[in-house]
Amino acid sequence: MQTLVRTLSARRLRTRLGREELRRVRRGVYADQPPDDEDELRALLLCLPAGAMFARQTAARRYGFGVLRDDLVHVQVPNTVPKPRLPGLVVHHSVLPVQPVLVQGLPCVPAARCAVDLARTVRRLDALPVLDAALRSAAVTPDDLLAEVCVHRALRGVRQARELVPLADGRAECRQESQLRLVLLDGRLPPPEPQLWVPDTAGLPRFRVDLGYRERRVGIEYDGISHLDREAFRYDRERINWLDAQGWRMRYFTDRDLYRRPAHVVATVQAALS
Repeated sequence: MQTLVRTLSARRLRTRLGREELRRVRRGVYADQPPDDEDELRALLLCLPAGAMFARQTAARRYGFGVLRDDLVHVQVPNTVPKPRLPGLVVHHSVLPVQPVLVQGLPCVPAARCAVDLARTVRRLDALPVLDAALRSAAVTPDDLLAEVCVHRALRGVRQARELVPLADGRAECRQESQLRLVLLDGRLPPPEPQLWVPDTAGLPRFRVDLGYRERRVGIEYDGISHLDREAFRYDRERINWLDAQGWRMRYFTDRDLYRRPAHVVATVQAALS
């Protein structure tokens, strides 16, 4: 971790910048080495009021469940101070009392608070992936999420979070898999099992499917870009042929199906279950 500098005379600062001994990280903040992402965040904290902490997508990345892409930095400040205006920064006021948690040396809102804040403020199709990923990362437990939702009971969007927290499942392995599961649940189909292992004749796990109905032998998968890799394609062919031989009916969906034709997804899986 490098040294961040704020207190230098203008003359001394110009001299050290001219010698390339310092590099500007943010306005008024300089470093003695090229800054990395962590240094950028540490430098930002020096420009923020007391009590500021990282929140939402920024905190989620540090906890290990940053499944939503966002190039902006999200911070939370006490609701008694004005929101600072800095490039690339999104500031949220603290509505509920909160004690920061140090994650790799940086203050963040607690993991459960972060997950529920996102679950109640992002669109529904993105909220379940956040909750699934939070459980998968082991940063929170189901009880943590349920308790946090109760604390948020009067805040905007809490109804969405309250509905989705009981559906969260840490076995889901990617955002689209979680979204596909939510489409099926919203279509009033039975809950599919995430990352379902299919055993061979000896009872040993042989292959996994993204989502599945074990008793009906129906499997559902999201076809993403990884399936275009040659080795992955060969493995998938072997796996598909084996599952077919075991009587499994596999249904595959793309981003077009997931985001533009959710009713088609539901109808296709419903027909397979029937």
